[in-house]
Amino acid sequence: MAEGTPDISEMSFEDALRALENVVRQLEGGEVPLEQSIDLYERGEKLREHCQKRLDAAQARIEKIVAGPDGKASATVPFDEQG
Repeated sequence: MAEGTPDISEMSFEDALRALENVVRQLEGGEVPLEQSIDLYERGEKLREHCQKRLDAAQARIEKIVAGPDGKASATVPFDEQG
């Protein structure tokens, strides 16, 4: 990994999304040499996977919300308690 490049696994969803958007802008600009384009594409794919994992985890947490008879959320179950 290049010096000064944050570790993707440590990035928040928002930071990873911004980094992915930056990669896309650079690739779409067409001003990047081929070898750097390949490196950017690989980083972009890792960023996309990280964002997708974060979204999947958020969706799973939301699905753990238990609705009461009136349709309103009456309780939540922590995501870590898979049951």
